Amino acid sequence: MPPLIQVDAFTSKPFAGNPAAICLLDGPADEAWMQDLAQEMNLSETAYVYPLEEGFNLRWFTPAAEVDLCGHATLAAAHVLWETNRLPETSPARFHTKSGLLTCTKSGAWIEMDFPASPVTGASPPGELIDALGLSPRFAGRTPFDWFIEADSEAALRALAPDFPLLATVETRGVIVTARAEDTTLDFVSRFFAPVLGVDEDPVTGSAHCALAPFWAKRLHKNELSARQVSARGGEVRCRVEGERVVLAGQAVTVMRGEVGQFS
Repeated sequence: MPPLIQVDAFTSKPFAGNPAAICLLDGPADEAWMQDLAQEMNLSETAYVYPLEEGFNLRWFTPAAEVDLCGHATLAAAHVLWETNRLPETSPARFHTKSGLLTCTKSGAWIEMDFPASPVTGASPPGELIDALGLSPRFAGRTPFDWFIEADSEAALRALAPDFPLLATVETRGVIVTARAEDTTLDFVSRFFAPVLGVDEDPVTGSAHCALAPFWAKRLHKNELSARQVSARGGEVRCRVEGERVVLAGQAVTVMRGEVGQFS
């Protein structure tokens, strides 16, 4: 039976950050089974990993759908490969995904992920998005995946209590909301909502930082940034913008190990 390992990503302590289930396979699996297991786990992401001649295949499923890019489950997958000795810690984890080749490397206690940047383009948000957030945006735009909203302050961001049924009617993967950080050790804070994928609020969203990092790098005139996603669990993300790529760094902690049956 395949090993199934639950990891808290973007945190150095258990029961914080964003949990992901990592299923280690020998080869491709039935898509319906993968979706059923993701629904059973009921985490924001369940990832499936199996070895290839050069690296590993990696796919991500929410409880409701497969997605094209997920940061925290990629971080968790690399952590699991090194922790289970499927890959030496000195070797990078190379993942072949629907978003191309993603590479993770160890940097002390942190894991660095090389991801494609997601540019933000200014756009007028639909009325139902603004109504669902109950927020007058300082800036609104779109990424290749999500709506992107800047709030006036961290306090306004933290106070958000979205209307999730209404938000689920908006045609988008998710909604990124961000603001300048009040903590001087941080550059920006954010929250991420994706009710259409069965995840009302994601605890820490690596892929959102592919858009957040370039946005704030331009705004703050710096390419290395420190960020926190201010969900109930919360998590820290270090960002570095390198042209059309973004290097995201986080930590990870294993909290559970088990096995799963491939039921037909």
